[in-house]
Amino acid sequence: MKNSCILFVLFLCTALAKGQTAVDLTKFSKKNGASASIEGNKLEIDWPAQGATRGKVVLNLTEKTPLFSSLQVSQGKRFQVIATDLQPEFILTIGKRDLISQNGWNIFFDKVPNKPFISHRVGMSNRQVAVRSSGSRTIITVGSLQAADFSGNLEVTLYHGSTLLNVAAVVSTKTDSTAIVYDAGLVSEKPAWQRISWSATNKEYQSTLVGVADTSRNQAVKYRTVLGESAGGSLAVFPAPHQYFYPLDEAFNLKFVWFGTDYRKLLPGYGLGIRQDLYGDKRYVPWFNAPPSTAQRLNFYCLLGPGKAEPLLQEVKRYTHQDTYAQLPGYKTMASHFHNEYVMNVLLPGKEAAGTPEFVKVFKSLGLDIVHLGEFHYTAHPKGPDEQRLRELAALFELCQKASDKDFLLLPGEEPNEFLGGHWLELFPKPVYWVMAKKPGTPFVQEDATYGRVYHVGDKAEMLKLLEAENGLAWTAHARTKGSTGYPDAYKNKAFFKSDHFMGAAWKALPADLSQPRLGKRTLDLLDDFNNWGVRKTVIAEADLFTVNFENEMYAHLNVNYLPLSTLPDFKAGWQPVVDVLKKGSFFSSTGEVLIPQFTVNGKGAGETVSLITPAKATVNFALNWTFPMAFAEIISGDGQKVYRQRIDLLQTTAFGKQVFHVPADLTNRKWVRLEAWDVAANGAFTQTVYLN
Repeated sequence: MKNSCILFVLFLCTALAKGQTAVDLTKFSKKNGASASIEGNKLEIDWPAQGATRGKVVLNLTEKTPLFSSLQVSQGKRFQVIATDLQPEFILTIGKRDLISQNGWNIFFDKVPNKPFISHRVGMSNRQVAVRSSGSRTIITVGSLQAADFSGNLEVTLYHGSTLLNVAAVVSTKTDSTAIVYDAGLVSEKPAWQRISWSATNKEYQSTLVGVADTSRNQAVKYRTVLGESAGGSLAVFPAPHQYFYPLDEAFNLKFVWFGTDYRKLLPGYGLGIRQDLYGDKRYVPWFNAPPSTAQRLNFYCLLGPGKAEPLLQEVKRYTHQDTYAQLPGYKTMASHFHNEYVMNVLLPGKEAAGTPEFVKVFKSLGLDIVHLGEFHYTAHPKGPDEQRLRELAALFELCQKASDKDFLLLPGEEPNEFLGGHWLELFPKPVYWVMAKKPGTPFVQEDATYGRVYHVGDKAEMLKLLEAENGLAWTAHARTKGSTGYPDAYKNKAFFKSDHFMGAAWKALPADLSQPRLGKRTLDLLDDFNNWGVRKTVIAEADLFTVNFENEMYAHLNVNYLPLSTLPDFKAGWQPVVDVLKKGSFFSSTGEVLIPQFTVNGKGAGETVSLITPAKATVNFALNWTFPMAFAEIISGDGQKVYRQRIDLLQTTAFGKQVFHVPADLTNRKWVRLEAWDVAANGAFTQTVYLN
C-alpha cells in the first residue's frame, strides 16, 4: 500500500512536469471511504453520503477555468450531474474598525459603513491542490486567493455521511483595525440551472424559471437558503445559521440570498449565493472583526440532492430543526432580553387588536417555552410619576398573564440601567411594583390601594434590598460591550455583585469574528473570570433584540437556555422554579443545533460542588445531540488564576448524531470546571460551572 502511494505521488510529479497543476495527496487516505483520482486535467473526489448515496466533486486543474467542473450525486452506482462549470466566488468588503473610542475589538457602537470602505472580488491564482483526510471529512485546499491586502487559500470540505460540503475563502490581513463583510456563491458563464427556488418568509415555497439575461436580484427568504434545480438534481446554498450574521439591534430580514446575472456588477455570469446588507439596520453596524494575521473563513454551505429542489429544502431545514428549538425531555426552553415595547407602542396608546399579539405567536413558533422580556427600554417612565409608572407595570403584567398558558410562559422584565452601573436586567418570581426613584421622606416600601405593595428605590443598596425582599435576580446585560463597557469588572467588589441575587452576565454572539471556531468568546471568557475570581455566577444566553415579527430573520439572531424543568409554572402562581434554576446554574445554553442533555463531573452537575478524592483521575460525563457535524468539545477548568482547556476532537462525527462521552480529566489543583461543544458551523452549547473541593 505504501509503495503504491509513493508511485501515485511520483505520477503526479510527472504530470506536473508535463504542465498539469500539482496535486498533493500525501495526507489523503481512502480509509474513511472517500476516493480520489485524476483523469486528464480533472481531479475527481467522491465521498460516502447517506446509505448507498455518494457525492462527487470534479475539479478543473487548468488555470482560468471554472474550479468545479461538475458537482454530482449518485443514486445507486450511477452518478447524476447536478451542475457543471461553477466557480466559487467571494466579494470581500473591507472597512475600518474603531479600536480607540470604546473597548477595542469588543466594540458594538461602531458604524463601519459610514466610514470609507471598498468591495473587492476575491481573485484566484496558482491552482495548486492538496487533499487531506481529517476524521469523517475530506478537505481540499486550492491555490491562492487575493483581495486587496487579504490573501489565503480556498478550502472545500466534504462531510462524509451526507451530501453536505463547505466552500471557504480562508484569508487574512496584516492591516490592523479592519472590519469586513462578505458575499459569496457559485457562478457560471451560462446559467447552470433551470429553476431557482426558495422559501418565502411566510414559509410558502417559491420557484422561478431561469433566463440568460436575468438581472441579479436580492431575495428575502426564510431558512437563509437559495436552491438551483437542473435536469440532474438540485443544489442548496446557505450560510452558517448564526455565525454569518454580525450582531445588530434588529433581526430585520435584509434579503440574505441573491441569484441572477452580474451580481453587484462584480461577478460576471449567472450565479446564486448568500449576501450581507452593508448598512444593516442603519443603526450601529459593526460588521465582523478581522484582527491582523487571523484566518477569516468567508464560507458557505452546499447540499446536493438527486431530485427536485423542494425536498432538498426540507433536508436543509433539518440542520436547524426547521428554525425552531428542539424539545428535550426534562427541559424547557427560555429566551431572554427582548425590547418589543408592546406595552408602550400598542397597549397604552389603545392600538391592541383582538387575538394573540404577533410577537407572542413568533415566540411560540420558534419552540420557545419561556420568554423573558426587557420592556420600557428608554420608552417609559421608570422614575415616575408614580401613577404613570405603576400603570405601565400593570399593563405589562396583564399582557404577560394573558399571553401565558400551560405551554408558554411570558415573563415581565426590564433593563433598568439605574443605580448599579452599566446595563443590567432583572427578573422577579412574580409581578413586583417598583419605582426607580425615591423622593425625600418616601418610605422604601408602602401599600397602594390599587397596586398593593410598591417599592421606591433610590440607590444600589436599596436595589439589593429589593432583590432580597422579593427573591429577584439581576445580571449584567451584554457584559464588557455596548452600554456595559467596563462592567461587571468595575463593580466586582461591590456588595450587590457579591450577593447571590446578582446572577452574573448574559451571553450573545458579540462581537463577530469569522476566525473563531466558537461564538460569543467575550462572555465565555467572562464566565471563566467569574470562576477564577472565586464568585459563583452564571451566564444566561440573551437575544437583545427590538422588533419581533414573522418577517424578521429571527432564528439567526437568537439563542436559548435549556432549563431542567419538567413542567411550566403557572403565571398566577409565580415562576419561582425558573428563578431557582437560573440562580443555581443547573441549565445549559445553545444556539439550537447542539444540545448537552447530560453533564456531570464525578456525578455532580452544573451548579453543584463535588469533592474529588483523586482529582488526577476525575471523570467528565456528558451527552451531545447535534445536527451539523461536530468540531470539538472542551472541558474548561481553572485554578483561581489560569484557565485550562482539554479539547475532545469530534472530527469523526457526521451530521445528525448523538453520543455519550466518558472523558478522564486531570483536575489537580482546579477549583471549577465547565463544558463547551461546537460544530463545524460554529453553532454550539455551553454549560454552567461545577465547583470543585
